[in-house]
Formats: sequence, C-alpha cells, structure tokens
Amino acid sequence: MLMKTSSLSLTEQLSARFAERIRNRLLAPGARLPSVRQCALQHDVSPSTVVAAYDQLLAQGLVEARKNRGFFVREAALPGAPVPDTVDVAAMEAAGTHWSTAHWFAARRAARGAPPVNATALIRGMFHKISDKPQPGMGVFPPDWLESTFMPAAVRKVTSTRALQDFSLQYGEPLGDAGLRRTLSKKLSTLNVHAAPEQIITTVGATHALDIVSRTLLRPGDPVMVEEPGWAVEFARLSALGMHILPVPRRADGPDLEVMARYCEVHQPKLYVSVSVFHNPTGYCLSPGSAHRILQLANQHNFHIVEDDTYSHIAPEHATRLTALDGLQRTIYVSGFAKILAPNWRIGYLAAHPTLIEQLLDTKLLATLTTPALLEKALALCIEQGQLRRHAERIRTRLDAARARSVKLALGAGCTFAAEPVGLFGWVETGVDTDALAQRMLDEGYLLAPGALFHAERKPSTLMRINFATTQEAAFWKTFARVRDEQGR
Repeated sequence: MLMKTSSLSLTEQLSARFAERIRNRLLAPGARLPSVRQCALQHDVSPSTVVAAYDQLLAQGLVEARKNRGFFVREAALPGAPVPDTVDVAAMEAAGTHWSTAHWFAARRAARGAPPVNATALIRGMFHKISDKPQPGMGVFPPDWLESTFMPAAVRKVTSTRALQDFSLQYGEPLGDAGLRRTLSKKLSTLNVHAAPEQIITTVGATHALDIVSRTLLRPGDPVMVEEPGWAVEFARLSALGMHILPVPRRADGPDLEVMARYCEVHQPKLYVSVSVFHNPTGYCLSPGSAHRILQLANQHNFHIVEDDTYSHIAPEHATRLTALDGLQRTIYVSGFAKILAPNWRIGYLAAHPTLIEQLLDTKLLATLTTPALLEKALALCIEQGQLRRHAERIRTRLDAARARSVKLALGAGCTFAAEPVGLFGWVETGVDTDALAQRMLDEGYLLAPGALFHAERKPSTLMRINFATTQEAAFWKTFARVRDEQGR
C-alpha cells in the first residue's frame, strides 16, 4: 500500500514499486502495465499521479509507451546484433510451419539481447521473497514438507575425517560418484528403464542434464520440438542457445501427433523434449498409444527424444515412459531430486545409450569438470536405506490431501480445471487475463504463475498454474476472487 506519510511522494513510491518488479523480472519484458485508470483505482491515487509515475519509468528506460495501446515493460536491445526485420509469414504458413511463426519473433528478440519471455520470473520470485504467505505460483514443495532428519544424518556420515580425506581433497569421478550411479541404476530398473551405471552421468540438477543434452546433440539453428504449454525455462534455455523452437500442443494423452508429423516432414527436427509423466503445467500423463507413435516418428525421421521425468518421485511407477519402451535407443532419460528432497542440493542425472555417453561426458567436463561427490554419496545412502522412498510416500499422501482441499477451494472461487487435477500442479481456468491478474496479486503478497509463462511466445491467457501444496488456504482464494472480480468490472 502506498503511504501518504512517507518521505517519498506517491508518484515516487508507485514508480519505485514498478521499477523493483521490472528489475526482479516479476514484470517481464513485453508485459503491459495497468491502464492509467486501472492503476489509479487499484492504488487509490489520482490519474495524474499514475501518469507522473509512468513518466519516471519512461525516463529510466524501464517502460515504453505504445500509441493507443498503453505502457509496456521495455525489451532492451543490445547493440551490434544484426537481426532481420521481416519474415515471409505467408510462405512459412504455406509450407505448414505456422506453429513456428511465433517462435521466430521470440528468437528475434533473443538475438537482440532481450531477456527470454519472462522465463526466470518465478525463479527470481523464489529469491526475492514476496511475502510470508504461501505462494501459489511456486514450482516446489514448501520447505516444511521437505524437512527430514535422515538427510543431515547422511551428510554427517559421509563427512567423517577419513571420508573427507578419501574423496574431498581431489576431483571426483567424471561420470559422478560410482556408488550413486549403481544406486540410480537399480532405482531406474523399478521403472523398467534399464541403464548400467556406466550409462548414467550425474549433473548439477535436472536442468543441467537437459543443457548437457542440448549442447551435445544440437547446433544453433537446429529445430527442436517442445511441448506447449510447457516449462518456461526450457523455452528460454533453447532460445538462448539459438535453437529453432517448434511448439507442439500438449493434449491429455500426449503431444498433438499430427503437428509432430508435419514438423518432421517440413523441418526435420533434431530433438523432441517431453515431460511424459505429470506434465508441467497440465499434469497430463502420456498414453501407451501416443508413446508408440512418437517412437515410430523418431525412428522414421531420425531424431532423439529427451524425457524429463522430474516428477517421478510422486508419480506411479507403472506410468508410461518413452525410455522404458525404447530401451534408451533414441531416448535419453533425465531426472533429479530437487522436487522431492532438497532444492539446494542440485543433484540430477541423465541416462543414455552407451554410444552417446562419451560425447555427453565431454560436455559435462567442459562446463563443471566433475560434480560434488559429498552430496552424491549422502544421496546414495538415503536411497539405499529406503529413507528417500518412505519420504516420497509421505509426500504423496500429504499432497493427495492438499490437492483435494485446493481443488474444492478453487471450484468454490468460481474457477474450473482445464486438465484433471493430479500431481503437484493444477491448470486452472480463471476467466480473466492472468498476466494482469498476476500484477494485481503481487500487491496482495501473492506470486502467481500466469498462463503466458508456459508458451513459447507470450500471449494473453486466462489460465494459471497453481501449486496444490501452497493453495490450501481459504485466505488466498478469497483474495483471488476479490481481485479477479474487480479486474472483470
């Protein structure tokens, strides 16, 4: 709330509030600021105060005014990056490539040096604390859900004086701790993914594993199929590497196979990135029929598949996984432990066909040399003693109860679900522009995950992703309903 008793004028306070959110990426490049009238009503100030605040933001180079459209967060350009100003959209659509037209503009912005489409907004939100309230847009379990006694005990055990002398005073194994890789090999076999320890590489989280695969198998300009809606960071990461993103609409049973087939014919993609189980943000799971067709396309058109199984710890073991059906022939399996164990441990891994391991390992070595053996050994101990399995079972039970409460509250607030509520996330239809809603909810102390975040090219959306673990309180939904109804007037 703006304070009339503050040493700063209302104009300065309002300008500073927007400036902070822009710099922290809570307002993304290209995001539209509220209209002068809306902003004045929202903050209980005069329209002239809003105009003066927006003028200050213009002077700071943080926003730009677009004639007859309003004020938008500026997409700052870096000098010296030659970018074409035109594209033959008609020719692209005639060739059946209309799904990638949007990405062309995203790539154009990336080439100019602008930050990718708000990809890091939620990540930055984790570091820039909005308030003490549970945050509906967060992508992880609350810290109190992850608290345990077995993790500190495992760390203490592997950090004895002798252990430190044995492995901490030298570089670790390039592939990762051998004991952890043996444990992961056994764990993967329970999912019918059969990988020898020599086929497994540990990484600094699952995102690092995805990056290793991209940097090994792709070159700038290569076409990559990615599910849409999908993980914003994956869109941005691939864009930053200069890849040609081909968004594939994600359906309940898997990707739109007709779109995939057309991409294969026109673009000859090199890679397909998929979250088969508990897809983010929809929660969809791949059906066996779709999985078989995807593998047929991969064999026919000679592309690799990366299966991101980040949510494996809360998913049923019998869920359909491409890597289990394919036997790691064209597939590469990626997972990690940030979601279920400790986000800051940053332990992930990948499993691949033996013929790819040396190439993937070279990429890892160029980036990080090795990964910290201490935490890898502690993790192996947690898995071997069954503590991680029991911990995951407790999380699943707690999540089921939280989901039931959250769904009831969401429905009571007038929302619907665009996908069946399962897993950690809900894909919620709000009936209003969630970009604008997210801005207003920041003033109430809540960080939302608007639907636009989950598309390759930012576009208005009435959907939002919620975290079932952090949306169990009636207070959030009461505030949400009030702000949404005010926005709809």
